[in-house]
Amino acid sequence: MSQSFSAVLMNENDNVATVLADLEAQIIVTASYGDRKLNVKLLQSIPFGHKFAVGLIKKGEKIYKYGEIIGVASSDIATGEHVHVHNLEGTRGRGDLNG
Repeated sequence: MSQSFSAVLMNENDNVATVLADLEAQIIVTASYGDRKLNVKLLQSIPFGHKFAVGLIKKGEKIYKYGEIIGVASSDIATGEHVHVHNLEGTRGRGDLNG
């Protein structure tokens, strides 16, 4: 039997969740927002406050947190994979993307 740890989805449309403690790889995390609850096995250790994918995110797809686009995937991101600067390209405040 595996332990269940909590993570939070900030909005019902988010495709990433934030962990509430330092978590080790291979544990099952329950990510929730209201009645939406997802059980996800972490593929890597995730530090407190960092994100993981709650479903497959393909390269070029938008990443949602707080119900807002926070960037795009710079590579395919598997369910349970750590989402951070190594696989997320920020799109906010980028003058080179205007127009």
